[in-house]
Amino acid sequence: MAALLARLGRASYRRRGVVATAWLAILGAVVALIVTLGNSFDDEFTIPGSESQDALDQLEQVAPGTGGAGAQIVFVAPDGATVADPAFAAAIEQVVATAAETPQVQSVASPFQSQAIAPDGGAALATVSFDVPREELDPGTLDALQDTTTAAEEAGLEVSVGGDAFGTTGVHIGPLEFVGVAVAVLVLVMTFGSLLAAGMNLLTALVGIGVGLGGLLLTSNLVTLSSTAPTLALMIGLAVGIDYALFILSRHRTQLAAGMDPEESTARAVGTAGSAVVFAGLTVIIALSGLAVVGIPFLTVMGVGAAGTVLVAVLVALTLLPALLGFAGARLAPRPGSRAARREAADAAETTGAGGSMGARWTRLITRRPLLTVLAVLAGLVVLAIPAPQLQLALPDNSTAAEGSPERETYDLISEHFGPGLNGPLVVLVQGLDPATAERSVGTIAAAIGGTPTGTPGEFQGGLDDVAVAQPTLLPDGGTAIVSVIPDSGPQEEATSALVGDIRDLAPELEAQTGAELAVSGQTAVAIDVSDRLGDALLPFALVVVGLALVLLLLVFRSILVPVKAAVGFLLSVAASFGAVVAVFQWGWLADVFGVATTGPVISFLPIMLMAILFGLAMDYEVFLVSRMREEYVHGAAPREAVVTGARHAARVVVAAALIMFSVFASFVTIEDVIIKAIAFGLAVGILIDAFVVRMTLVPAVLALMGRSAWWLPRWLDRLLPDLDVEGARLQAAPEPTPREPVGTSAR
Repeated sequence: MAALLARLGRASYRRRGVVATAWLAILGAVVALIVTLGNSFDDEFTIPGSESQDALDQLEQVAPGTGGAGAQIVFVAPDGATVADPAFAAAIEQVVATAAETPQVQSVASPFQSQAIAPDGGAALATVSFDVPREELDPGTLDALQDTTTAAEEAGLEVSVGGDAFGTTGVHIGPLEFVGVAVAVLVLVMTFGSLLAAGMNLLTALVGIGVGLGGLLLTSNLVTLSSTAPTLALMIGLAVGIDYALFILSRHRTQLAAGMDPEESTARAVGTAGSAVVFAGLTVIIALSGLAVVGIPFLTVMGVGAAGTVLVAVLVALTLLPALLGFAGARLAPRPGSRAARREAADAAETTGAGGSMGARWTRLITRRPLLTVLAVLAGLVVLAIPAPQLQLALPDNSTAAEGSPERETYDLISEHFGPGLNGPLVVLVQGLDPATAERSVGTIAAAIGGTPTGTPGEFQGGLDDVAVAQPTLLPDGGTAIVSVIPDSGPQEEATSALVGDIRDLAPELEAQTGAELAVSGQTAVAIDVSDRLGDALLPFALVVVGLALVLLLLVFRSILVPVKAAVGFLLSVAASFGAVVAVFQWGWLADVFGVATTGPVISFLPIMLMAILFGLAMDYEVFLVSRMREEYVHGAAPREAVVTGARHAARVVVAAALIMFSVFASFVTIEDVIIKAIAFGLAVGILIDAFVVRMTLVPAVLALMGRSAWWLPRWLDRLLPDLDVEGARLQAAPEPTPREPVGTSAR
């Protein structure tokens, strides 16, 4: 692999004009197509093949328009008054009539006709049905609906308009999200000691982001793309784009400081560090693409889209970066006598001393008593992971919207006056009814779920606990009916999930009695089914990811114990990251610091997404750090000396890469969107833990404990495995040109 990549790097160096022009042409074409074709987002979560989704699709076929978006208008009377007071009632009816004339509105149910009046009479709820899904609503439709409430407000009522039509329609990127880029630039300048090198690194990352993200936006014209997907791709692509170029460029600068010819140095940097980039990028791509096995379309598009951005970042690092190195030539060599030159010369040295770089001193410290280091790190990670088993999953609803938003205010008012269950009613679709007995059969079903009245207001006999059933609706075909079930609990609460299961358990008995078919549906049931499927897929996905790590690391390091150690370290990082997410987003620890408006279950796909991304990024550091250690061991260094020397070569780059990753992810924690905020927080914490605690501390200590056995591989397996030569041993064996004197021209 190293020889092949070295040839690619050399070819890009020599044909730098062609390569740079090609990338600029690709970027220009992508931008032109976006301007011409545009893009569109759809934030509807669907799960094909589930009972709830199939029922929704069938309902749309039987009664077209029932699958349209919905809104709610809440009217709250002043203290001491009721909505039934003549002046208030007249104002409410006027709003209902005006709202019914709003474009794209199919119908508006008056609270006085649907009996949607709070028990104390202090609030009323009008339900608005649109004739199109939320993503097809015209830009001014929701504003027009909100404008219809003027009469009620002038009468003295508190009015709020919300509902699923007002759900999240996009993730907005603000200036705070680019603080991470500024921090990345600062880290690059400090790492290289050169503005030219730092700028070149950032330029390649931006080109990769432009092509990768632009291509993803274009796919929104062909597939369903959520507004979260581009933000996730931007976050990941920016981080890995900077890191991959950093790995290659830092190796190139070290070789230039030793006097190597720029072209030869470029080829060797792409062959050695580029091998680590290919492997690391491949792990991220495979892990993200593996999200397709879950079988949920929006998650598949999100994973494959982010994987495509990572693929572009790898290609840019292997081709465009060497071309830019060709334009820079010897100007990237540190100025003789400068701090950067002394540091690069120290990294290029072949012996270790009592001093050395900070990475070497830290590694020497933790390997002095490696068993104590391992025990201390394991204890700390276990403590951080304690909250992880309490992880609860759900899809976002309006309860997680930003405070002060229309959908959040409406959600809170409905919960206060009508109970949280009205924010997420369940829909029981009844099909196959005999038209002659349909009304009686539906009544039997409603009574079995909600019970029968006892004569005392609000009391029912039989039925399921903590549930209310609205008047069933027979559809025009005579054989289909809808039974609306109102839980006492909110859409994201475990009691609602349990209720869905109870109704489904009851369905076979009711089907036997009535001869009809029952299916529990509605947006709340769809969200529950999505969460359940993702929760069930978590363990198999973890086994696939860990198994992939073992196989790939076995190929790279030709060792049994190193892959096992890497996989265990990855699981510890993930567990600690999950623990931090639970503590902040569910328990509310430091919620104000991170701007978490409400606590509760985290987004359903966060665990799988977090595992997929952290897996790839963890392997970045594992490969770059341990490959340098193995390189020293293969060249004859004693096991512990190889660990220290390898860390001295790689620690500065790994630390810089981790700080860049952390700063990029942490900057996205400022986004109000709860999905991106939780994912960014989990990734930021995971990067800190994995890079500094696991890779920079636990890994050297474990390798020092294992000694030579760390690199043991059975002979029969050694013969079977292909030699990928990630460390570039064949390149090292090749004769080098006569070293020249370091160039005096500095990039500073």
